[in-house]
Amino acid sequence: MADASNSSPNAVRPSSVLYTRPKQTKRSVLLADAFANWGIRIGGMLIIIAVFTIMVFLVYVSLPLLKEGQVGQTRSYAVAVPAEKIIDTQMDEHQTVVVRTAASGKAIAFHARTGTSLSVTGFDFATPAAPAAGTEVPVTKAPAAPVAAVQSTSFARTLRGDDVVFGFADGSVRTGRIDLHPQIIPANQLPANLRKLDDRDSTDGTAIYSIVPGQFRKSAPQFTLDPAVQVAPVGTAIIEADYRIGGTAERPLRTFVTLDATGHIRLSQAYTEINMMTGEASTQLTNAEIPLLAAVDQVEHLLLNTPGTRVLVAMKDGTVYRFDTRDFNHPKLAETFKTLPAGVTLTGVSYLNAENSLIVGGSDGTVAIWFGVDRKSKDTTDGIVTTKVHANYDKRAAAITDIEVSQRTRLFSTTDAGGKVWIHHGTTDRTLLALPGIPETTVMESTVFGAKDDSILSVSSTGKVWLWQIEIPHPETTIQSLFGKVWYEGYGQPEYVWQSTAGTDAAEPKLSLIPLIFGTFKAAIYSLLLAIPIGLFAAAYTSEFLHPRTRSVVKPVMELMATLPSVVIGFVAALVLSPIVENWIAAIVIAFGVIPLTLITVSFLWQLLPLPIFNLLDGVPKLIAYLLAIIGAVWLSQLVGPLIETLFFGGDFRKWTNGEGSGQPFLFLILVPAAFVVALLVTRPIFNLGYRQSLRSLSPIAAASRELFGWLLIFALAFGLAFGASIWLSTVGYDARGGLVDTYVQRNALVVAFAMAFAIIPIIYTISEDSLNAVPGYLRSGSLACGATRWQTTAWIVLPTAASGIFSAIMIGLGRAVGETMIVVMATGNTPILDINIFNGLRTLSANINVELPEAVRDSTLYRTLFLCALVLFAVTFVINTVAELVRQRYRRRAAQL
Repeated sequence: MADASNSSPNAVRPSSVLYTRPKQTKRSVLLADAFANWGIRIGGMLIIIAVFTIMVFLVYVSLPLLKEGQVGQTRSYAVAVPAEKIIDTQMDEHQTVVVRTAASGKAIAFHARTGTSLSVTGFDFATPAAPAAGTEVPVTKAPAAPVAAVQSTSFARTLRGDDVVFGFADGSVRTGRIDLHPQIIPANQLPANLRKLDDRDSTDGTAIYSIVPGQFRKSAPQFTLDPAVQVAPVGTAIIEADYRIGGTAERPLRTFVTLDATGHIRLSQAYTEINMMTGEASTQLTNAEIPLLAAVDQVEHLLLNTPGTRVLVAMKDGTVYRFDTRDFNHPKLAETFKTLPAGVTLTGVSYLNAENSLIVGGSDGTVAIWFGVDRKSKDTTDGIVTTKVHANYDKRAAAITDIEVSQRTRLFSTTDAGGKVWIHHGTTDRTLLALPGIPETTVMESTVFGAKDDSILSVSSTGKVWLWQIEIPHPETTIQSLFGKVWYEGYGQPEYVWQSTAGTDAAEPKLSLIPLIFGTFKAAIYSLLLAIPIGLFAAAYTSEFLHPRTRSVVKPVMELMATLPSVVIGFVAALVLSPIVENWIAAIVIAFGVIPLTLITVSFLWQLLPLPIFNLLDGVPKLIAYLLAIIGAVWLSQLVGPLIETLFFGGDFRKWTNGEGSGQPFLFLILVPAAFVVALLVTRPIFNLGYRQSLRSLSPIAAASRELFGWLLIFALAFGLAFGASIWLSTVGYDARGGLVDTYVQRNALVVAFAMAFAIIPIIYTISEDSLNAVPGYLRSGSLACGATRWQTTAWIVLPTAASGIFSAIMIGLGRAVGETMIVVMATGNTPILDINIFNGLRTLSANINVELPEAVRDSTLYRTLFLCALVLFAVTFVINTVAELVRQRYRRRAAQL
């Protein structure tokens, strides 16, 4: 018979039967786990894709810096061959009008894109221009020219080409101007008889009308000619000349140098002043004689710079005489130098843009660039020696017949006797392009650059014209110019230089990233030298020696430091910390030794306390004692700082860094740490294990006294060694200044180190402290059970075990230092220099991007170079993090074996 109690639905479950939880995982948990799993995977993949995309974008923007130049559309046509000798060819900036000037002053103009001729006036030498009212010319006025055609005997123009000067057989010169600037006109002012030339331009026979958005651009050359002035005696022909315009718009200065047929070189300056009340102009002309040191027929060319302070006389054999004309009334020969080897003839010479570099072409097809280098030479009057700097251009098969320079950049073209045209770059020492389509043995009459460096036009002696569209977007950037040494104008040797902008467009852009990379690591290393010891020792002390209750307060306070914005730290460093460091620099230098010695002394004295008091004061009182010791050390450094400054630095540390006073006292200070290590090694046989064991048999006071005596002996030996070594080094002439210590600048690497260390310490401290706390407790217990002290356990057990985490902390701190921007921008002078001097400034990659990017034109060379800075910074951090991870994994595997 069945038990009724078991079959009843209301039966009570026996107490011995326990409730068992279902072992099947809930569907909601599985869904949440799957969602988290895929969310983490997708998030991780998206992060990788985002980082990779950033890298690809940086490469995409930076890569065009290394793009080779290329030739685009080429136009070729024929124009009428003039009966007269052509002495000048010019083209406007829009590639609309080409003007060719003959020796008689007549001009030939044609459409640059089709060759359609235009009717222009040119220069009328037969009708002398009347001087403006009030003109004062303190030289003999040129006689009126006859009505018959007058031929100029010499011609010169400025580097821009629009201002010209003509020399004549009667010894006079006339300055003039070819104005190719267009006018913008509305559609209702267009002539009715326009003939269409192409899809952009039309002409009425005298001007070109180009379609621009909403209006039209009228291009018609205008010619103006100034009154003639007599430079040489009447009847003495001017056979060579050069011309420059300087001064200001209100008081322009026209300077020209001329050579007459009798061998006299004259430097002339003409000031023109306009009366603001009457509008009358008055001109004053002054002349100075320059001696000619060779035969007249040997002179190839005269060259003048815009200020009129330098005149070059280039001879056919390659000899160049450089005259210093800064004292206008007393020119003197500054230097004579030979630009070509014996047997080679000078066939082309010109100033490069900015008029500091001289381009020389020879009959052997070679091209080289020379410029002055300050050698402090006694062989020249000003110490400057003109040196061949760039000579790696491709050698031509025929003589160089023409050299034309860009008006904007360091590009220049050379034409050889076979008619080939090549484009080069002055700074990077490269041949960029060989222009195609020119038949063999073509004789080129003239070549001209487009004003925007986007075209080049050549005209042959047979009237054939070539117009090439060229694209050389970044000629100044190569692997060598970005990461190597380049010899720039004004420098004594090839150097790493960053100087993206200057006072004029003619200056060479200097875009070496090496000073920026150096500054990045300089700031990071100096800041880590402060942050690593402080952060690591603080983490070890907090983890291993501080009471848990005190640790729960100290650690959040340290982590709170990381929340302070970088801009605030940089602001305080720039406006508060920099003046403090400058005013108390000696005390700060001394504090680097006083603070550690004070902490060591306090630790030594703390061990002498009776054990009950030692245990009672452990924790917060001990921490307060150490803080008070640090405050006392700072006060002591500030107190003895002036005394140390007087004893060791002649009373003024900043003047001492500039080279005043003896370097021996400072040598003594920096040799003390090394001498201390030597003293420890020398005395090691004395203070050995047996000596340590003998101290255990003594009372604490007696052991401490003997220990103190031993340390005093070691310090005395160290000071003696350092003093002797400093005396010897000073005797042989060694001085520590000029390297790590040099001229003091207020915003320097030391200030940056203080500020960035403040930002890095919380990172190193927090990660290191967590790593130390993660060390298993049984390792500490085993060490202490074997008789090791807490310090020995920390140094030999805990720290090695947590090495992977500590190394990660240091690497993360390094990554923060490398990428820091605002602190570096505000706390340094932003000087991109290669100088390890801790008292000098620097510029980092990130700070450079921050400072220069707002002013960089989109897609310009500077714009792309700044993206290259970002790419280099990306690569540096990637390498650092990769190496750090590899090292961390190695330490982790070793720790896992414990």
